[in-house]
Amino acid sequence: QLKIVESGGGLAQSGESLTLSCVASGSLYNIEVMGWYRQVPGSPRTLVAHVKDSGVTQYADSVKGRFTISRDKTLNTLTLQMNNLKPEDTAVYYCRVVPSAGGVQWGQGTQVTVSS
Repeated sequence: QLKIVESGGGLAQSGESLTLSCVASGSLYNIEVMGWYRQVPGSPRTLVAHVKDSGVTQYADSVKGRFTISRDKTLNTLTLQMNNLKPEDTAVYYCRVVPSAGGVQWGQGTQVTVSS
């Protein structure tokens, strides 16, 4: 069982930057995918960005050019650099981990609020 801890959320004004971090620890298996999802009340969680073990990344269209995802495989740490934040980026951000052995595990979430 992995323990997933997110940090770095908070308040920002439009145009500012925030950095989210996610650390996976515990019974470590090879991790196939690590990614960030976000959720606003009344809506499902949606992909923000993820990175596969191969290094291939995928981003939601709404964040391309503004957000950058990176992973330190030796430390099982995932970072999301969010630049030029917009009010529509306001959401709870969740770290999602997919071990190669199967199963999906989520962190507890971190709130990001962007004011105009």
